[in-house]
Amino acid sequence: MKKQTVYTLLVIAFVLSFFITPLGDYSKILLNRFFATSPTIIKVEKRGKITDYDWKLKDENWNIFNFEEAKGNVVFISFWTTWHMPSQAQLKDIQYLFDTYGDRIKFYVITNEERAPVELFMEEEGYTFPVTYQIIGEPSPISLLKPPGSYVIDKSGSIVIHQNAIADWDNDKVDQLLNELISE
Repeated sequence: MKKQTVYTLLVIAFVLSFFITPLGDYSKILLNRFFATSPTIIKVEKRGKITDYDWKLKDENWNIFNFEEAKGNVVFISFWTTWHMPSQAQLKDIQYLFDTYGDRIKFYVITNEERAPVELFMEEEGYTFPVTYQIIGEPSPISLLKPPGSYVIDKSGSIVIHQNAIADWDNDKVDQLLNELISE
C-alpha cells in the first residue's frame, strides 16, 4: 500500500471511532470542552430581574421545596441531562464551581429526568454537586433553557449570565465575577 492510502485509512478509522466506539463518546466530550468559551456577562443596564421566586422543585431525595430559599443569595442554575454530551462536558466545570463556592452560592443543577438514571450517572462520574429535579408543568420565574443552558443570578435577583450553550466555567473571569457577586 502507498503511504497516502495508509494515512487515508487511519483518518477514516479515527473519524469512525467517534461514531462506533465508547472512545468516540469520550472524544466528543473532550471536543465540547475544548471549544467551550467563557460565559458572557450581561451589562448591568441590560440585566433582567426575577421578581417572583415561587417555583417548586425536587431535591436529590425527591422532596419538594420552593425556589424562594434562593432569594437574597447568589444563584447558579444549570439545566442538564445525563444523555446530552454538551451537558456532560460542562459538568466537570460545574463540579469545580460547587467545590469552590458551594457554601456561598445556591446551586440548582436541574434535570427533568427520572431519579434512577441520574443517580447512576452521578455515581459513575463521581460528581457530588446537588441535583435538582424539575417538576414538569410547574411555572417558573425564569425561562427554562435547553441543556446545557445556565444562569447566574445576583443577590438582588438580577440575571448576570444567561448562557444558552456549553460554557467554560472554570476560568479567572468567572471566579472574579462570582467573588464580586458574593461580596456585594
